[in-house]
Amino acid sequence: MIQVNVFEIKARLSEYLDRVARGERIIVCRHNRPVAELRPLGEVRRQPRPIGPLPGEAPFEVPPSFFEPLPPEELDTWEGVGGAEPSAPRTARSRNSAARVARRHVQPGRRPRGGRRK
Repeated sequence: MIQVNVFEIKARLSEYLDRVARGERIIVCRHNRPVAELRPLGEVRRQPRPIGPLPGEAPFEVPPSFFEPLPPEELDTWEGVGGAEPSAPRTARSRNSAARVARRHVQPGRRPRGGRRK
């Protein structure tokens, strides 16, 4: 495994891709800090994935009850009717604050108000 800076990868990309194709791993650095890794891909599947159980496992069968409608009390639970607690409604304030956050944007070259410089 070797480490190479971005400028060198850009200048000699074909050469490094050939090395990767032969099985070598290359760490790409920016300012001598690792940011990515070039490595060979495994074998690409040429056939569609088989449907069914894994080799050596018993086949799975869907019982006929799977296709029957749910009982009314279970449907009520799923739909939040009856004894089930419905989810808490959103308040007007939470909706408005979410809209403000979604509309907020920063002009290019400027930092947001209240933000800290890094």
